[in-house]
Amino acid sequence: MDYKYEHLQVEFLADYVVNCCKPVIAAVHGVCYGGGIDIISACDVRHCTQDAIFSIKEVDVGLAADVGSLNRLPKICGNESWLKEVSFTARNFGADEAFRFDLVSRVYSTREEMLKDVLDLAKKMAEKSPVAVQGTKIVLNYSRDHTVEEGLRFVATWNQSQLMTEDITKSVVAAITKSPTPPFAKI
Repeated sequence: MDYKYEHLQVEFLADYVVNCCKPVIAAVHGVCYGGGIDIISACDVRHCTQDAIFSIKEVDVGLAADVGSLNRLPKICGNESWLKEVSFTARNFGADEAFRFDLVSRVYSTREEMLKDVLDLAKKMAEKSPVAVQGTKIVLNYSRDHTVEEGLRFVATWNQSQLMTEDITKSVVAAITKSPTPPFAKI
């Protein structure tokens, strides 16, 4: 397989993750270098184990990371100086540093503990209205790249379009009657 083909596959995968209508959760243990960082930076939620090792490795092979890391990470990690340091040097960094700079939201002692919690998180998300979850992902992604004012206009328009779904009615009736929320239709 040639480099160009492999590159296109990773780029397609990262774009697919961002554009997937469902939330995508990354569960990282062990080594996450180069293309791995590209893919997890496209995920909605990122968790890792204490033994995870990360690196934006592309400068070690004479390239700038070109499948999304350098484009997405400035919006994820709050410290530009740190991000430039690890990008310019390809320095390895561990789970605690990834957590400190917002690359991951949780760090676990073991792989088993992480996988259990990630599956529980996915189940909690799956219990919610798929229309609401998908809309939330779309609005968050839109708002990340636009002003607050533009984001507010977008979410108002989005929510107006969702008023015709059954999910709102089911949720409101369940809340008023103090009943469990009924299952939602799959989308």
